[in-house]
Amino acid sequence: MDLRAELLKSIWYAFTALDVEKSGKVSKSQLKVLSHNLYTVLCIPHDPVALEEHFRDDDDGPVSSQGYMPYLNKYILDKVEEGAFVKENFDELCWTLTAKKNYKPDRNGNSVVSHQDAFKLWCLFNFLSEDKYPLVMVPDEVEYLLKKICTAMNVELNSCELEDYLSQEPQGQAGMTVWQFLDMVNSGRLLRGIEHEAVSMAVEEVYQEVIEDTSPVPPTPVLISVSRVQGYLWKRGQLRRNWSERWFMLKPSVLSYYMSEERKEKKGSIALDKHCCVEVLPDRDGKRCMFCVKTSSRTYEMSASDTRQRQEWTLAIQTAIRLQAEGKKSLHKDLKQKRREQREQREQRKAAKEEETQRLKQLQEEKERKLQELELLKEAQRQAEVLLQEEEQRRRQQHEEMQRTLEIQLREAEQARASMQAEMVLKEAEAERQRKRILELEAMQERLQEALQQEVKARQDEEAVRYAQARLLAEEEEKLKELMKLKEEQEEYIIKTQLEKQVLKQEMENKNKCLEEAQKQLEEVRVNRQRVDQDVMAAQRKLRQASTNVKHWNVQMNRLMHPIGPGDKRTNVSGGFTGYQPLLSRSDSSLK
Repeated sequence: MDLRAELLKSIWYAFTALDVEKSGKVSKSQLKVLSHNLYTVLCIPHDPVALEEHFRDDDDGPVSSQGYMPYLNKYILDKVEEGAFVKENFDELCWTLTAKKNYKPDRNGNSVVSHQDAFKLWCLFNFLSEDKYPLVMVPDEVEYLLKKICTAMNVELNSCELEDYLSQEPQGQAGMTVWQFLDMVNSGRLLRGIEHEAVSMAVEEVYQEVIEDTSPVPPTPVLISVSRVQGYLWKRGQLRRNWSERWFMLKPSVLSYYMSEERKEKKGSIALDKHCCVEVLPDRDGKRCMFCVKTSSRTYEMSASDTRQRQEWTLAIQTAIRLQAEGKKSLHKDLKQKRREQREQREQRKAAKEEETQRLKQLQEEKERKLQELELLKEAQRQAEVLLQEEEQRRRQQHEEMQRTLEIQLREAEQARASMQAEMVLKEAEAERQRKRILELEAMQERLQEALQQEVKARQDEEAVRYAQARLLAEEEEKLKELMKLKEEQEEYIIKTQLEKQVLKQEMENKNKCLEEAQKQLEEVRVNRQRVDQDVMAAQRKLRQASTNVKHWNVQMNRLMHPIGPGDKRTNVSGGFTGYQPLLSRSDSSLK
């Protein structure tokens, strides 16, 4: 919220206070007095010619707010300079005009807040009210302000009482005017049992924090109160370099210091911007808990009473510098804008929810209509299903008659097939006898060939086993050589480790591990060697078995190829063995 909007809110109260008949118009003489007072409090040079020209006596009737706004904007608001006037004096002028007509405290003196505290609450209300006329403060902002006041008094706000009060008001949910707000506070319903002094101190603290910006709150878990951002500090002079105690007061854009806490004599100020920084200094010159504020033109050295106070001041000043760097003149204005955006978002979500509810209602009506149409379609479908069942029954009867006819034809075909199968069985039996004789001869020939192949394979296996045995023996010799070498190296390392025992102890352990692994590998080689010997013996047994099979099948083949005649049995048998003698000799030699 800019300065013009803030000033317009207070001026609106003054204008409406002068509107006695509530017609929206004020007499020219009253507006002249109001304008003259505004010139004074806003420190603007008076322009009596423009004032008289705008409010000429020959004009008929009073002036409305729309007729006064052009003059107000051109000759007053456009000339206002921020920092050139005291905002509190301006607010007091407008409050004095409007309070005489609208503020009605308890005549018996039972009001919770004093007249001065009511003025501060009026200023807080204007700051937190919506930018719409007539000015009202929404319930969320009312609760926010009351919570800050209660927090300053270390009490908890009774939210139920606030909700009851707002529900009793006709327009409580839409917003509350400042006079309704002051009546609510003076009623004592929300601040029951709290002393008036505590309420006054709390209102002053919130006023200083929100309106005067004397207590910026950093976005950290530590909250800085008013007493912690204004107080006594020791300051070192620039020319004389002596230390003087000054009363400091921090605002977001400036750090001012005075002779005393009454703030009657201002000694100077430090403008804070994004180029400033705060640094902690070591203790020196008899001063402790020192820190400095560096600006683009000068460095200000200060000393706090203790470390905690120094930390609080440095944190507060750093927060003010951060606000200046981010372009935020007031943290509370930024927070107010964020709360307003959140309320707008909630209203948008609420409107969207109502729209969604309306759409769902329409969809429900559409669904009911479609359900009725669906019932009609289901009824039509049931009638169609009845007709379909009748047609299906007729088709089923025709299918059963056709199936009986096909079954009769199938039985006749089965009988014909059975007779043909009997004839085929007889023919197949004859063919089977012929094939059996042929298969016997082929099987005998195959067995003979297999026996020969087994003998050849047995010899190949024997050669492979011998090659593997030779390779394993060579590996065993290499492992033995490595073992001997490792033993020799171990002995050498043992001699060396007598001088460097602590240094080479780990290396000896590694060599021992290598020796153990070599022994394990040697053991594995020996086991593999035994396994190979067993494989060799098995291959020899297979070879002997193959030789026996070859002899047997040679005898059988000779018998089949040479029919046995009377008187030549011994000769054929010996001749048969003689034909395979070389093969047997080779088998015996391989076994040897």
